[in-house]
Amino acid sequence: MDVHVPWPITHGLRERGVEVLTAQEDGSERLEDPDLLDRAAILGRVLFSQDEDLLVEANRRQHEGIPFVGVIYAPQLGLTIREFIDDLEIIGKAGVSADFENRVIYLPLRKASNS
Repeated sequence: MDVHVPWPITHGLRERGVEVLTAQEDGSERLEDPDLLDRAAILGRVLFSQDEDLLVEANRRQHEGIPFVGVIYAPQLGLTIREFIDDLEIIGKAGVSADFENRVIYLPLRKASNS
C-alpha cells in the first residue's frame, strides 16, 4: 500500500486475512515514485496506489520496457471503502505477483449493473 491509501482499506484487508504491507510500515513512505516501484519489486509485492503520479510512472515504464512488479490503481473517489476491500481481497487471494508483472490493474474490477 502506498502512503495515499486510507487506513480503513488496509485494516479491512487484514481483517479478511490478506497480507498487506504499508509504505509507512516498510519505512518507504518518503520514496519518490520510481524508487517506491523499485522497492516493491525488491519485496516481490504488487503496489496498490491511489496516486495519479505513480500511475504515470508505471505507464512510463510500460512504454519504455522498464520492468516493474505491477500496480493496482484506483482513483480516490468513486468507490466505497468496502468496494476497495472487496476488489483488493479478490486480487490478494486469487493472484500471485507474477500475474501482475509490468501491468496496471484498474479498480473497480467490474462495472456495476443497471438491473
